[in-house]
Amino acid sequence: MSILQSIKMAAKSIGSNKGRSFLTMLGIIIGIAAVIILVSIVQAQQDAVMEQFEKMGTNQIQVYYYQWGSGGTPDYTRELEQLCAELGPEKVIGITPQKYAWSNSIRYQSKRAEYPNIYLASDKYSVCSGFKLKGGRDLCYLDIQKMNRVCVLGSKVAADLFNYADPVGKKITISGDEYTVVGYYESKGVSEEYGGSYRDNIVVVPYTLEKRINKSSGGGSSSYEFIVKAASSDTVQEVSNRVKAFLEARVDTNQGYVDVYSNDQWQQSQTEGFAEQAVLLGSIAAISLLVGGIGIMNIMLVTVTERTREIGIRKAIGAPRRSIITQFLIEAAMVSTLGGIIGMVVGCLGTVVAGKLVLDTIIAPPPYILAVSFVVSVAFGVIFGVYPAGRASRLQPVEALRNE
Repeated sequence: MSILQSIKMAAKSIGSNKGRSFLTMLGIIIGIAAVIILVSIVQAQQDAVMEQFEKMGTNQIQVYYYQWGSGGTPDYTRELEQLCAELGPEKVIGITPQKYAWSNSIRYQSKRAEYPNIYLASDKYSVCSGFKLKGGRDLCYLDIQKMNRVCVLGSKVAADLFNYADPVGKKITISGDEYTVVGYYESKGVSEEYGGSYRDNIVVVPYTLEKRINKSSGGGSSSYEFIVKAASSDTVQEVSNRVKAFLEARVDTNQGYVDVYSNDQWQQSQTEGFAEQAVLLGSIAAISLLVGGIGIMNIMLVTVTERTREIGIRKAIGAPRRSIITQFLIEAAMVSTLGGIIGMVVGCLGTVVAGKLVLDTIIAPPPYILAVSFVVSVAFGVIFGVYPAGRASRLQPVEALRNE
């Protein structure tokens, strides 16, 4: 018997018992659909998180240190800038301090910014933090050296103070002092979960103006924070190690603290967490597939019993064992594959609905999970059809013909 004839006979057998065949497929349908929906949701969540990391900036290294005592925390800004310069542009793109000012009094005429975050930084702030200019210019080296009273606005502060007007060249007041707006950034577009408008509600001024803005009476800062932008993900670890070793050699860790970490570490941790979640949820859903496979094996055993006489006749006229095995394996694989295809359709529809309910967006299953689902459905039919097919092929013709 040819493969084509076996396929026709399998299709006829499935079609003659539609209800039983559908119930047999049900386990596969539920299992495949569940795997597709759960893995797709996890993948969509991971993609959303990675997108937020991309918007916040890639290859960033956060550097933080402080030291208590009467001498305060020493300022190693120049030394760190020199270290990054020595590492070269193939390893480090830039470094900027990221100090904080404490004034919330930022005004333009009668308008006031709503709780903005004032960052005291260098001309490398936008490069290190992943901001893009929407208009004007960024801080420059001379602004830092000459302590120019200039600033760059985040998109939310620009909107609060100027609505849709171009703020470049306008003067705003910070703690009563006038600052000229030289540029403003595009919105980060980061969700509230990852900082949201907080990332856009900023004003960036030269870090050399810290004492003036904070109205400090003198003395060192209690802590220092920097952002280092590595040239690529391959250099992040090396640069982190060099910066950390530099600070630990100078900061007394018995009276202080040094912390150097990269957002790549957070991304890797998130990726590993989502991978584990996908495996766990996929494994739970795969239990339905196992149950469905056992159901296929059970119904194929029933089919073998029902067609014992037919098998006996075929063997009596010379049909080889492989012909019997092929016929029943094809039938089992066809049942499982049809169940898998239906499960894929249900899974795609379920993913759209679940994405809207869980993530409030429309998502589609990744192509790889559909391909894997199809292969798995075919494989389950073959695997769980082996025993019934083998049992059918071992029937003795005389005993099979006696069967009523």
